[in-house]
This record gives sequence, structure tokens and C-alpha cells, in this order.
Amino acid sequence: MNLAILLLVALAAPPSSVQDLAWMSGCWESVGGEPGSGETWTSPAGGTLLGVSRTVKRGKTVAHEFMQIRETAPGQIAFIALPSGQSEASFPLVRLSGQEAVFENPQHDFPQRVIYRRDGDLLTGRVEGGTKGIDFPMERRPCT
Repeated sequence: MNLAILLLVALAAPPSSVQDLAWMSGCWESVGGEPGSGETWTSPAGGTLLGVSRTVKRGKTVAHEFMQIRETAPGQIAFIALPSGQSEASFPLVRLSGQEAVFENPQHDFPQRVIYRRDGDLLTGRVEGGTKGIDFPMERRPCT
């Protein structure tokens, strides 16, 4: 391979560590959601970031999800989700660019793609599959 191709491959390669996703860490409140709705992500440690999400409607928790972003093998990272009432699903990291991470599993029913994008104090989670896409905008809040 020539140098230009090697450089492109290196730039497109997933990170070697979950440390490269530390920008997701913290407490995030759903924009327009009821108090208590949002996500919390731990700082990276031991090859993982751990996350939990909660959706509150009319003062009651109606959905939750336990999440991991973990090193599954050297240089390979996956988003692993366990939503309330559903089976666990794994989405390998396919692209990391600045503060945007894209995870994909084309064999999963919905979603097939999970995207996190940070812009300052705004973190947006997005799920996609087929022609459907849903955004989950969240604002940074102090962890209490």
C-alpha cells in the first residue's frame, strides 16, 4: 500500500481504547423530558464506560436501559445495550471522529445503528434502522 492509503486506514480505524470516548462521561438530562429522564455515563476504567438511561413520564419511570461501551478485543470496541423488556444487543464501533461515535449491527432488527455526538454541553444519542431515525438530545447537568 502507498502512504496515502495507510494514512486513510489509520484515520478511519477505531480507537484502541475506550479512553477515546471519555467525552461521553457525565450526567445528561433529556431536553424537553421530565425530571429524571436522561443518561449517566461513568468515566472510562478497566476497558469500559458504563451507562444507564431512564425515561420518566407523568412522574413514573416507563423505560430504562443498562449500557456498556467496552473493549471486546484489542483495538475493538462495542456498544452493548440491555433495554427494559428486551434482549441484550451488541453494536461494534465502526467510526470515531472527534466527538462522534457510530456503532452498527446490520443484523439487529431496530436499531441497526447507534450514534453519539457531543457539541459542548449537548450530547445527542441517535438510533437508526431502515428509513427510521430517532434523536435523543441531552444537556449536561451536575451529577447529584
